[in-house]
Amino acid sequence: MSEQHEKPPLLDGCYIAFVQSKELSGGMISTLAQHVRENGGEVLEPDRQGKIQYKKATHIVSNTIDFEEYAESLACMVPVVRADWVRVSIYRGKLAQLRPYSPDPRMIFSSVTVTCADIPTLDKESICGGIMALGGMESKDLTKLTTHICALSLDHPKCQEAREKKLKAKIVLPHWFDDCFRLGKKIDEGPYTLPDPEILRIQSEEPVKIPSSQQLQGATSTVPDGPYETATGERLVVFEQKKVMLGDDIPVNPSTRKIIGEKITRGGGEVVERIEDCDTFVCHYRDGEQYVKASQMGKDVGNLAWLYYLIVYNKWTSPLQRLLHYPIPREPLPGFKDLKITLSNYGGEARIYLENLITAAGATYTRTMKAENTHLITARMHSEKCEAAKDWNVEIINHLWIEESYAACQALALNDDKYKAFPKRTNLGEIIGNTFLDETILRNLYYPGGEELMDARAKKKKRVAAAAQKNALTVGLDRDFSVMQDSFMGDSSPAPAAPTTAKKGRKPKAVATPTAGNLETPARARHIRTGKENDTPSIMSSGSRSAKAAALSKLQDLAPDLALYEKERKRPLKDGVWGGKRAMDQIDKERSMRSSSPAGHAEDEDEEEQEAGEKSRPFKRARLSLPDVTMRICATGYKRWVGNKTLEDSDRKKLRNLGVHLVQDTQPCDYLAAPKVVRTMKFLKCLAKGAEIINTSFLDACLETNKRPDVEDHLLVDEENEKKFNIDLGTAVGRARANKGKLLWNVPIYCTADIKNGVDNFKAIAEANGAIFKIYRARSGTTIKPTTAEEDGGAAPDPVYLLSGTTDGERALWPKFEEMAIRGHCEPRVVNGDWLLDVAMRQELTFDRKYLWKGDE
Repeated sequence: MSEQHEKPPLLDGCYIAFVQSKELSGGMISTLAQHVRENGGEVLEPDRQGKIQYKKATHIVSNTIDFEEYAESLACMVPVVRADWVRVSIYRGKLAQLRPYSPDPRMIFSSVTVTCADIPTLDKESICGGIMALGGMESKDLTKLTTHICALSLDHPKCQEAREKKLKAKIVLPHWFDDCFRLGKKIDEGPYTLPDPEILRIQSEEPVKIPSSQQLQGATSTVPDGPYETATGERLVVFEQKKVMLGDDIPVNPSTRKIIGEKITRGGGEVVERIEDCDTFVCHYRDGEQYVKASQMGKDVGNLAWLYYLIVYNKWTSPLQRLLHYPIPREPLPGFKDLKITLSNYGGEARIYLENLITAAGATYTRTMKAENTHLITARMHSEKCEAAKDWNVEIINHLWIEESYAACQALALNDDKYKAFPKRTNLGEIIGNTFLDETILRNLYYPGGEELMDARAKKKKRVAAAAQKNALTVGLDRDFSVMQDSFMGDSSPAPAAPTTAKKGRKPKAVATPTAGNLETPARARHIRTGKENDTPSIMSSGSRSAKAAALSKLQDLAPDLALYEKERKRPLKDGVWGGKRAMDQIDKERSMRSSSPAGHAEDEDEEEQEAGEKSRPFKRARLSLPDVTMRICATGYKRWVGNKTLEDSDRKKLRNLGVHLVQDTQPCDYLAAPKVVRTMKFLKCLAKGAEIINTSFLDACLETNKRPDVEDHLLVDEENEKKFNIDLGTAVGRARANKGKLLWNVPIYCTADIKNGVDNFKAIAEANGAIFKIYRARSGTTIKPTTAEEDGGAAPDPVYLLSGTTDGERALWPKFEEMAIRGHCEPRVVNGDWLLDVAMRQELTFDRKYLWKGDE
């Protein structure tokens, strides 16, 4: 009898890379990575630069496509899937399909598993075919993984079983799928849910609550008003290892520009002055030498709103993901020049966003509805403006037209049904802000060519973008659902500037094309929110303009005094101090000269006197400027300067002359110099920043030879201590750069006040990795909100840590802490300080029960 071959593990041959984000935390990645390894898969660590090894990966697990290597992975045809793919594959015991777990927002049904009940066969096939084309799945039977049941009533056995077993599957009318197909967006199922669907119970003209537009936060304007601090007050890490250049046309004053530069520097970045040196370029318009050069060289190009978004949300995002995060066109887009557009049924941030989008496209936004308006953009078909538009033959469309036209860089045709789709009980403001820009279209229009300026990196990025565009997921629907195709992806032609149904006596508008001359900056709209939507708004003047004018006027009045001060400041000391009788005599003399001589005589005399003063001024030797700082090094354990402050000052000057600047651990640094691997606070804080670890021998070589050696020859190698701390230093650095200071993002860590080695050291290390750090005392009270498992959505309890020693006072706190954690639906873990040190050293959020305090240990 032949031996049976063992079945290979489920994930055998799978090389999986994880992308950390706010949607996929470090703790979740650690758990998933453990499951992958247990099932025979291999987890690919980030490389030394913190980049994903997409070329080696068979799968990339990410809950968003908004990460830097997405285009590269798409070009290499490496599938990107959500974390649910790993869980479902392990749950089912076989690899799940990839398409239903794509994080691509165009796959609107990627989280939907539908089963049909009492639906006619033809309709069932159409619905299921459309759902699968858009990332969803069909299930013949009702299971625990079913998310939607498509039915006309609750009489079908599937519906009755779902209600009896209290499954989470939503029972919806087929109308919901039809409206989603028509719009190309996933709308709320609420009005279509049985047993009492709102679309059959309430008239369509009845008011609908205006939804919030969270996806528009930080993206409603090209010139934001603030705030300019991180939303949760954590350490700014988004600019770690980034070089940023601020363009000449960004609309900020020098003071604000300086503040922005300081924030970038404090966040670990660097502000540079040359396009060639930067990674990121910030400007306002899509023109000019700087914009074209930066774009052709493959830099990340965004506007001020995008830069502020990075600061406030402390999260990297592509400037192409949101329409108003990219520089705006200086000239109107083709087809928009003579359009007059108004809005209806949008509110809050959605309305502000559309107003700014209309202005950025080059059309005229009007707050009131008039007969000369060409378009009405509305979220519903019921309002005073909609009735007036019907009477005046004004085109009525939804916001998808303006968004997709802006993305296509031209006014699209109005004959696409999705632009005139208005579900009965839905306000379309809930799906606003989900359109993004196409880099290929922008390149062809605004910065074509430029291959001679591209370096190898830029050429590679261009090839990657072309391959990614070719391999991008396409929506393969049949002719019944052709409304799903984006107009600008097909053969759509620019819409005429005038509406399709022309008004009587109105001449068609000419299509405008961008030109280099006659450029005007669109004025920023001032938003007034009072009165009816058809009322004429009051005109308000800008207070800032009058304030600037007054300041300029005062400055001009002071100009003569300033000139006199500069003149006297240059006077040689041998002439004595200016003032008193000598000053009065000089003034009287000048007055008499002005009364008896031509106006220019006094000026000539002043010039002669100034020249005499300059000739008598002693010659000053030109001050030699220091070279630019190209290396910021934080040193720890360097013993050359111990007890010798004079030598330290001298050596610091020598290093500065070589472009090397020694910084403290609280400042941004590119390198950490250490003689060996140690678990000190300074070492772990710099490691969390993703600094390259080098040997202090690099500093010795600089000082001995007065030259900078190759830094690659002085990378820190310490196999003994790497083995001692169970780490690989290169892997730890790569993880740190991928984590970007967010290893312990939103992980609550408590610490006793009497812990060995002091609270401050642990606090600095925890906060450097993004943790929420609190000191726990006997009278701390309850700082975790009591929560039940049902309120937490049935999710497993999250761990919460208490760093503690074993003194009697600290032991007395353990029961109280555990009780607080359990009441908050958390798992209490009382650990020693080595847990935090090891996690920070490995740059991986793992846990082992050996760190727990038990009994008398």
